[in-house]
Amino acid sequence: MKLHRLLAEGCTTVLGTVFKEGTVLDRVLEATFEANPKWGKRDRAFVAETVFEVVRWRRALAFIADNPKPAAMCAAQWQRMGIEIPDWWAWEGCRVEEMAARETALADQPRAVRESIPDWLDARGESELGAQWDLELAALNRRAPIFLRVNRLLGTVEETGKWLESEGILTRRVEHAPDALEVTLGRIGKPLIATGRFEIQDAGSQRIAPLLGVEPGMRVLDLCAGAGGKTLQLAALMENRGEIIALDVVERKLTELQRRAQRAQVRIIRKEVWGPNTLRSLTAWADRVLIDAPCSGLGTLRRQPDLKWRLTAAAVEKARRTQKAMLEQYPELMRAGGKFVYATCSILPTENDGQVSDMMSQAPEWKLLETLKVSPADTTSDGFFAASISKA
Repeated sequence: MKLHRLLAEGCTTVLGTVFKEGTVLDRVLEATFEANPKWGKRDRAFVAETVFEVVRWRRALAFIADNPKPAAMCAAQWQRMGIEIPDWWAWEGCRVEEMAARETALADQPRAVRESIPDWLDARGESELGAQWDLELAALNRRAPIFLRVNRLLGTVEETGKWLESEGILTRRVEHAPDALEVTLGRIGKPLIATGRFEIQDAGSQRIAPLLGVEPGMRVLDLCAGAGGKTLQLAALMENRGEIIALDVVERKLTELQRRAQRAQVRIIRKEVWGPNTLRSLTAWADRVLIDAPCSGLGTLRRQPDLKWRLTAAAVEKARRTQKAMLEQYPELMRAGGKFVYATCSILPTENDGQVSDMMSQAPEWKLLETLKVSPADTTSDGFFAASISKA
């Protein structure tokens, strides 16, 4: 592949924004593509692959190039991609001929450099997970597959798989996630998404909502709904009968949920922004409560590798305090005889088992029904934790 100057410079511009300003990579990429409408599909794919891999392997590529600047790391990444670096691409650091030797020498560097992760996060992972941290970290540096959740309100998994095949998309079923399809060939474009017949949702994420054991006609609270992936799944499990209140502190996310619900032909979701009277007004209202708690997000590093550079130790501790407060207050929104699920997209025990154990030691009236741990090292999914709990 020939390297084009405008695309190469576009890569360094994106990376500069992500690294200097701490902006979410997906948003920077989206804005960049909108600002360059003449870039074709291959152009966008090249830029996206370059910047995602540079962000993912930031420390390793800086070592290989002997320079942490975006231009040098891009050169090292393009070498990995088999692209010849043209004479007009200038950077400080080692020459192209030296990069192969430094790639080999990378194996002797500390794990945080080899696996490209901040030192503090590497130490935190090892302290909590021990030898398992090596396996999880390696898995989190692999590219994430594309998973779909079939909308059973509009068709079965088999019907949807055949329809996708007719559209040039090949898929396969996923173990432990009955509504999931993994895309093995083809590109999922906006026209297909607009049909509402499926949602893009990680297979591990799809395993959380079923733990609530919802039934048609129930009242359900989704307390951190965001853009509503699990909310829509709950509506499908309830066969579009009953009532779901989707809450979030960010109204923009709930607006996106409403749009997605319309295309999925879901009619039972009511969205609400958290307010000062929310807890009081909904006390003992729900049959089921989903607490999809704010967390470090470490289980999702394959999809958002920029998170590891934005995350801080203080942010992890803040999330833990929020989780503890939610477990103290939110179960009271559940009626007698109900059930709630506490979930995170983290792999750190202090955010998962530790929080549940603390809650139950302080309030013995709660009964742990089931726990779910989805390990990136053991599956092709992101990392998740969930615990299903009821009154003893």
